Amino acid sequence: MAFLARQYKVLAAYCLVVAVVLVFALSVQAAASFIFGAFLSLLAGFFGMKAATYANVRTTQAATTGNKANTLLVALDGGAVMGLAVAGLGLFGMGLIYILFQGTDQFGTVIHSFAVGASSIALFARIGGGIYTKAADVGSDIAGKVIENIPEDDPRNPGVIADNVGDNVGDVAGMGADIYESMVAAVVAAMAIALTGTEATMPNLLAGSDSDNRFVGIMLPLFLTAIGLVVSIIGIMITRMLKNLNPAVVLRSALIFPPIILVIVSAILMPILGLTQNITIALAVGAVGGALIGLVTDYYTSASPIAKIANSAKTGAGTSLIRGLAVGMESVAIPILIVVISAYIADNVLGLYGIALAAVGMLAGTAVVMTVDAYGPISDNAGGISEMSGLGKSVRDITDELDAVGNTTAAIGKGFAIGSATLTVIALFSAFNSEVNHARQLAGAGDLVLVLTDAKVLIGILIGSILPFLVGSTTMLAVGRAAGAIVEEIGRQFREIPGLIELKAEPQPKKIVDIATKAALYEMILPGLIAVLAPPIVGFLLGPAALAGTLAGALAVGATMAAFMANAGGAWDNAKKYIEKGHLGAGHLKGSDTHKAAVIGDMVGDPFKDTSGPGIAILIKVMSVVSLLIASLIALR
Repeated sequence: MAFLARQYKVLAAYCLVVAVVLVFALSVQAAASFIFGAFLSLLAGFFGMKAATYANVRTTQAATTGNKANTLLVALDGGAVMGLAVAGLGLFGMGLIYILFQGTDQFGTVIHSFAVGASSIALFARIGGGIYTKAADVGSDIAGKVIENIPEDDPRNPGVIADNVGDNVGDVAGMGADIYESMVAAVVAAMAIALTGTEATMPNLLAGSDSDNRFVGIMLPLFLTAIGLVVSIIGIMITRMLKNLNPAVVLRSALIFPPIILVIVSAILMPILGLTQNITIALAVGAVGGALIGLVTDYYTSASPIAKIANSAKTGAGTSLIRGLAVGMESVAIPILIVVISAYIADNVLGLYGIALAAVGMLAGTAVVMTVDAYGPISDNAGGISEMSGLGKSVRDITDELDAVGNTTAAIGKGFAIGSATLTVIALFSAFNSEVNHARQLAGAGDLVLVLTDAKVLIGILIGSILPFLVGSTTMLAVGRAAGAIVEEIGRQFREIPGLIELKAEPQPKKIVDIATKAALYEMILPGLIAVLAPPIVGFLLGPAALAGTLAGALAVGATMAAFMANAGGAWDNAKKYIEKGHLGAGHLKGSDTHKAAVIGDMVGDPFKDTSGPGIAILIKVMSVVSLLIASLIALR
């Protein structure tokens, strides 16, 4: 809570500055909507953090009974609080704006401002939380496991508390803001295309006049998101009933059920409402595509690829790193092809609007995805609490099994988040182009034609292609600097606190928490400014064609780079755990040279998967949403 309080103060100052700019650039209503979108994102993170910190100790307590099914249920219920808060608050915010402003000239500007508020908080929460969690994790691991040779989650290590806190601020509050923003952006992209679309981008959804079609197009993504929330609740209930099965089966089922139920419900409802079944097809390709991306990510972070990385660690850290990088690169191909196929089919059935609906379909199960993702840090911290409390091997065995499943589901969640971000940005790009052309038509100018032979478009592509590298670099360096400071402080405590290593004295975890907090808040500023300021700088200086090129370049490089980093990091992490479970034999157990080589791979992978990869995925979404907001202002430049 100390970290959140300090982060929220920084974000409050940022929101105030942006709100003042929006008052003068657009309207008071736009500024208020921006603050509303940001506030709901922060509120969802707050609810999730409180639930996670209550649930992790209760999960540990449940494990003392020896009942694995009930222990799983406690952790899952804790995650469900975050999942339902994210989906519910996002739907509430957009629904309220729809009720208040639908039919007015300001609706487009206001709903776009809401999305920018959600995007801004997601950016800072994900990057700030990612820097905090990985600095604490890597610093604690280096000082504890490598230098002092003490176990993970050892109560003598003053970095353990910061590491546990980091799991929550990164994978609960940060991930929640990320998924919340993706859901909002997908809905807003569909609304924007419906507001400004033509027959080519917005085919008929029902038999009727264009005005009826536009009305349905604006309302439909909200309606489908509401159905998705109901489906998610059903999915959570089904998952709870399966608690006695293998935990891995339970959590994978939780991710698979919602897309299937959603498509069935849509197929039944569309004819009753007089709407075309092409809507169901667009939803289906998004929903099924999201599930497939999760399964592919699961394979690359938990199946034979991690066994190969583990085996490569027998010959040292260098070969382990090479194999992990190769796995990460290979893992990019299929998820991006799934997004491409989903976008292609959706475009064929409903034009650009269909792509936006596919993104809505992919994110319709947001509550379940977030539930499963938040389950991960809850079960992880339950294991840490049992270790620090000295509850014994039988308790730790239960929490370790649940944690192992949580690591896999967390990797699936990251893959899903990146895949949905990519599809959402394709929809946002289409919405940006529609918005620019709408503004040009109102001014009596011709449509903006984007061609690769246009120098401004090419310049924009090159500008966009470097931005993911800048954000990746700044976030990796931030983790490295902060982790170094934490290692020094932990070493100082072991040297200067008499009796600490013998458990005769208490460590000072508050100092580690303070280092991680200050680093996270300071280091998140530069990547945040890159994402927020790049679109207006390019747009106002070079015009809409250059900005469109910038968005395209950032999308192509950012989507592939984010997937590569997230999957490589997840594979390194699980390869280390594969060795710890003894799968390589008695000569390669925990503490062996093979294990130490795998630990180094995991330390590189940690900021890959939890800081830089997610940060880059949010970068491309924030840039697209900001571009959509300023589209009418730069249309004639």
